[in-house]
Amino acid sequence: MELLGKSREELRALSAEMGEPAYRGDQLYGALYAERVFDLAQVTNLPAAFRERLAKETTVTLPTVRQRYQSTDGSVRYLLGLGDKKDFTAENAEATEKKKPSRPASVEAVFMPSEARQTICVSTQAGCAVDCQFCMTAQLGLIRNLTAGEILAQILLPLEEQKETLTPQTNVVLMGQGEPLLNYDNVMAAMRILLDQSGIGLAPKHVTLSTSGIVPGIEKLAQEKVRPKLAISLNASNDAQRDVLMPINKKYPLSKLLAACQEFPRGSREYITFEYVLLGGVNDSADDARRVARLMADLGRVKVNLIPWNPGALPYKEPGEESIERFHKILLEKGVPAFTRYSRGRDVMAACGQLALTEVNSSQFTVLS
Repeated sequence: MELLGKSREELRALSAEMGEPAYRGDQLYGALYAERVFDLAQVTNLPAAFRERLAKETTVTLPTVRQRYQSTDGSVRYLLGLGDKKDFTAENAEATEKKKPSRPASVEAVFMPSEARQTICVSTQAGCAVDCQFCMTAQLGLIRNLTAGEILAQILLPLEEQKETLTPQTNVVLMGQGEPLLNYDNVMAAMRILLDQSGIGLAPKHVTLSTSGIVPGIEKLAQEKVRPKLAISLNASNDAQRDVLMPINKKYPLSKLLAACQEFPRGSREYITFEYVLLGGVNDSADDARRVARLMADLGRVKVNLIPWNPGALPYKEPGEESIERFHKILLEKGVPAFTRYSRGRDVMAACGQLALTEVNSSQFTVLS
């Protein structure tokens, strides 16, 4: 039995089944998630006999680090090997039918340190079925969903590896491989542990879930008592444009997507973030900017993050600085809070839209063993 990803309640029940007091499950929960102890023999507040039985009957499985790529900006892209699980679920039928045969999976996580915080970008699926045309992850197709434990491991592993240099604040963004809302149950099981102050202990304001616009998932997320912040991958200013760039729009067009966003609950200082990847000569015109401003008009507290496209083996080009500045300026003039975000880790294929399991060699960055 795999322990990583189990909730407090599940670990309490397991302890009781093994003839131990239920509170032993609380101790195990704290060891795994708050203390990041993955060797059961080292959970010394548990009785030795219980530890021995756990070691025989359960496992704590971290992904295999196939490679670490360190960018010149300090970011580290982890190329992680996972076990072989067949996990195509009905949730994935929401996406376009682009799936690869089940095989041992690999995913990527990115650790991005800065002076005030560290941010970890994690994957929720191996590959992706949503097929956004400008994203290299889409070229992989969907391999499988990740378990709650595999999602959490992408956070726990770099936190433990980098523990000597961590700042007090950790941010997590579900913006790696995959569509989080097409793996809803596993993602939310992981989020409940991540946001539990007795678990990993992050504040909801420091965790962001990014979706391509799976409307039923957004509506379901809105009902959660504790949930991450919501980000929408918009990337187009009208339906015709978005149908081409993001085929999922044909199922959930802008009218339905924006209606779900309008109804999404927000705290007093909470915004919905709209991410807009600027593609040179495609969606970065002044007219596009004005249309985006109109889309934002009736949505309440929102902000727009402009992300210049990151190079990859796809038929797009980076936007020019002039078009970036013009787009940004128009949004601000229309009263829309806007920010230009330049992705980190571009030189090691760790930036937004670049996660495609690429193994790279360069004298400009460090390949860590």
